[in-house]
Amino acid sequence: MTSARKPLCALAVVGLTVVGLTACTSDPPGPESAAKALATALSSGDLSKVDLATGDDADAAASERTAAYEGLGERTPSVKLTKVVVDPKDDAAATATLGYTWTLDDAGDEWTYVVDAKLARDDKDVWRTAWTPALLAPDLVDGETLQVTRTTPKRAEVLGANDEPIVEDHKVFRIGIDKTRVDAPDQAKAAKALAKKLDLDPDAYAKTVAAAGPKAFVEAITVRESDADYDVPKLAAMTGVNAVATTMPLAPTRAFARPVLGTVGPATAEIVEKSDGAIAAGDVTGLSGLQRQYDAQLRGTPGLTIKAVSADGDTERVLDKVEEKAGTPLRTTIDPTMQLTAESILSTVKPASALVAIQPSTGDVLAVASGPGGDGMSTATLGQYAPGSTFKVATALALLRQGETPDSSVTCSDTTEVDGRTFKNFPDYPADKTGKIDLRTAFANSCNTAFISQRDKVDQDALIDAAGSLGLVPGKTLGFASFLGAVPGDSDGTDHAATMIGQGRVLASPLGMATVAASVAKGATVAPRLVIGQDDAAATTATPTASDTPSPSESARPVQPLTKDEASTLHDLMRGVVTDGGATFLKDVPGDDVVAKTGTAQFGKEGDLKNHVWMIADQGDLAVAVFVDEGVYGSTTAGPLLEEFLRDQQK
Repeated sequence: MTSARKPLCALAVVGLTVVGLTACTSDPPGPESAAKALATALSSGDLSKVDLATGDDADAAASERTAAYEGLGERTPSVKLTKVVVDPKDDAAATATLGYTWTLDDAGDEWTYVVDAKLARDDKDVWRTAWTPALLAPDLVDGETLQVTRTTPKRAEVLGANDEPIVEDHKVFRIGIDKTRVDAPDQAKAAKALAKKLDLDPDAYAKTVAAAGPKAFVEAITVRESDADYDVPKLAAMTGVNAVATTMPLAPTRAFARPVLGTVGPATAEIVEKSDGAIAAGDVTGLSGLQRQYDAQLRGTPGLTIKAVSADGDTERVLDKVEEKAGTPLRTTIDPTMQLTAESILSTVKPASALVAIQPSTGDVLAVASGPGGDGMSTATLGQYAPGSTFKVATALALLRQGETPDSSVTCSDTTEVDGRTFKNFPDYPADKTGKIDLRTAFANSCNTAFISQRDKVDQDALIDAAGSLGLVPGKTLGFASFLGAVPGDSDGTDHAATMIGQGRVLASPLGMATVAASVAKGATVAPRLVIGQDDAAATTATPTASDTPSPSESARPVQPLTKDEASTLHDLMRGVVTDGGATFLKDVPGDDVVAKTGTAQFGKEGDLKNHVWMIADQGDLAVAVFVDEGVYGSTTAGPLLEEFLRDQQK
């Protein structure tokens, strides 16, 4: 039926005089404005400004929308009017086509669809919408709600040298209290009993169990299937305990490169909250280290299925599906055999310790072991310690650049005084290597006073440049959390004298000192590489934080390249340490000739001084640094550890 109206005109007159123009009523309004308002309302959920058909209630419609979309979480649709078509047989009826777009995940996957809304113009020329659940999603009917289910892809592996998997799925048991297996009054007792068996804090674990939901499984520990230290069947037989068999990405051993690789486990509430929906409660995610830093790459993208579910839950319709996308393996340079050897060597060292091995030709970090005395810290890559006499490699380079040679004469006295401070050699320094000696002998035997006597020939800038040429570059990003070294730029007097022998405010990590050795072996400045194929911009780089630590800006400057001739001379000086100095025990190590440098750095209060001890070495295409937080001397504490490692490589 057509209800077209003809315009009506009227004249406004006063007496016989026309004082107004002819006024005509316009055609009735079209449905476009009403359709746009409907699209806006469906986007926001505020239907109060939409003219609904007689009998439809805006508040009830809004509540129905909320209930229908509740299962989609915090996702909200964008609704746009795509077209409006007026019925050619009835200009008081129209159909508005609305296009929906939902962003489903942080990868940008979208769910799109269209629905049709029926509009009718009433006798007051108001376009009204007939409310129906089908306005919310395709063919939605009364009582149906939308639900989304997630499927998580298998976490990608972490690979080592030659792409050998070092973190892959292993069978494990998640052991904890299952609150459905024990009555509420007995749950605290059961939790404490389990905690005691696992050497956990009973009160803390019981508190965690109490705070969980009434049907929750509260994990206490994850145990490898092959771990003989735990009797899983016996634990599972305890009151309220469940041992859930599953798989989890794990390294070869519990300790394997753990401070660097990090750990994987159920996402914490904080991680879930900060993920903006990318991670859900119960997801397995990286908790620390490289596993956390590169979590997005490793975990991939979950699959999503959107369903319309009937009110009784018996009927489901799939409306959309996003396939899960597998993560991408993280490639590293860690050699599993070499890493296990390094960790075994450090396993009985009580103070914090580290062993780092680098392949000089490539810069690849082959082993990055931190001993158990570091309490989980990555001593190898983040430790900040005075490098002691191992820094004399940099000091020697600075002297060479000032025209000195290995044959240059220096004076090695028992003591030397700078601005009232007395510097000494280490107590067991050989008496026959004092007096007028050449630089080669001073280096081989590590005479502190001889190097300090040359302090006026090299200023602090020269030492900074020499350290940078050997790879001790502050603030350098490497694709993983790391610190190489820092040399203060504002030193003079006693502080400059201390810098000459790697003490005072000079800092280096074991990774940094292994880089120094690697640069000498390669004949060029080495930048260590542990993560392959990653943008450095994504790296997390640790910088010094102690109040007396030089800020990176003080020593940051363009790196002056190390030349082959300079490296060759340093190599010869380091060989002298093995043939004629403090590391003669390395002379008969099988394989290529070993070159080395010992290091001892005092720290602590006067009268209670302790020693950081170091040893760096090169053998063929292998550079190694060994560090122990407290020891006797570099040669006596760190030296045997390094020797054991080098000998093992020749087996």
